[in-house]
Amino acid sequence: MSNPSVPRVARSRFGVLPDGSEVERIVLQSAEGLEARIITYGASLQALLVPDVAGQRDDIVLGHDAFEGYLARRQYFGATVGRYANRIAGARFALDGAEVQLAANNGANALHGGLEGFDRRNWRVVGVDDGDHPAVTLAYRSADGEEGYPGTLDVEVTWRLAGPMELSLDMTARTDRPTIVNLTNHSFFNLSGARSGRQILGHHLTVAADHFLAIDAGAIPLPRPPSEVAGTPFDFREGIEVGARIRNDHPQLRVGRGYDHNFCLAPTAGEPRFAARLVEPDSGRVLELFTNQPGLQVYSGNFLDGSTGGKGGRLYRQSDAICLEPHAWPDTPNRPDFPTARLDPGEVYRHTTSYRFTHAIQGAIQDPIDGAIGTQSEVELSKRGGR
Repeated sequence: MSNPSVPRVARSRFGVLPDGSEVERIVLQSAEGLEARIITYGASLQALLVPDVAGQRDDIVLGHDAFEGYLARRQYFGATVGRYANRIAGARFALDGAEVQLAANNGANALHGGLEGFDRRNWRVVGVDDGDHPAVTLAYRSADGEEGYPGTLDVEVTWRLAGPMELSLDMTARTDRPTIVNLTNHSFFNLSGARSGRQILGHHLTVAADHFLAIDAGAIPLPRPPSEVAGTPFDFREGIEVGARIRNDHPQLRVGRGYDHNFCLAPTAGEPRFAARLVEPDSGRVLELFTNQPGLQVYSGNFLDGSTGGKGGRLYRQSDAICLEPHAWPDTPNRPDFPTARLDPGEVYRHTTSYRFTHAIQGAIQDPIDGAIGTQSEVELSKRGGR
């Protein structure tokens, strides 16, 4: 693969739905080699090519080479998830005194928008920017009552190469009735490469959170305040290997079969702040995630069981990827003590997440959350013509 000489956008057909409608793929490319491939089905990130420390590009997100894989089995690879990401207990909640009954698709609970969430919809391309910061905007109208959610919801998602080595995701939503909204992107990252056959247990993870939400057997937050990460396997504030404590005999690791928990981020006035850093030592790839969302779901690929063939004909197995999903806290509609996910007419829901890629400097992998890695990595990358 050769790097493009200038930023650009390319569009092509990726597949066809059973009803005959076309699924399109939009490729965003930067001059420095960052390439994002977006498909209209689920407004999904189908591939993300990022150079390693030697300049070799590789696709770092799990998924499928052909559309048939996405259609055959729902696994949220790279998908936009909504109307409510994560779980709602009992698939019901009260809104303005009325009970709202949702479609239950995870035992008794509602998960990731229900039986046919936003990840199973073919979105419309409503805008393309082929300038210095190539972008695509996709839109979907969720009808009043879809999966049980009240109000017609108009959603737009914009993927943009916001910098030479930065991919940004901006999501907005508007409603005509009071409702709840909680969107996220569900990409499965492996900075070694989606076809590498290597697990993510050796990736170094930093999460800027002092608290996390303990869960029950149904992955619903327990009826208690957030738990402190200090002194637990959930303390990633200083940066540590994902696999360093994943097999410790801790009740929350047992119930989640690993990490599948919401980390409570510091409050923000709507502007993105640093949330997480992921480092793969051998490739030198560093992913830094910034978001304006109140929570970050960290999922260590616990339920990948080898029953799905992915890119390059590889079977995806446990710990083959990690998800970093910024969104509202789980079961927020049933927890008045949690940050609200309510949206009223006249308001605009805004979700902003940025994925910034740099290269690690040997010996600086486990620096704490003071920005040291980011600063050093940017200097190292700039020596090779990056940002």
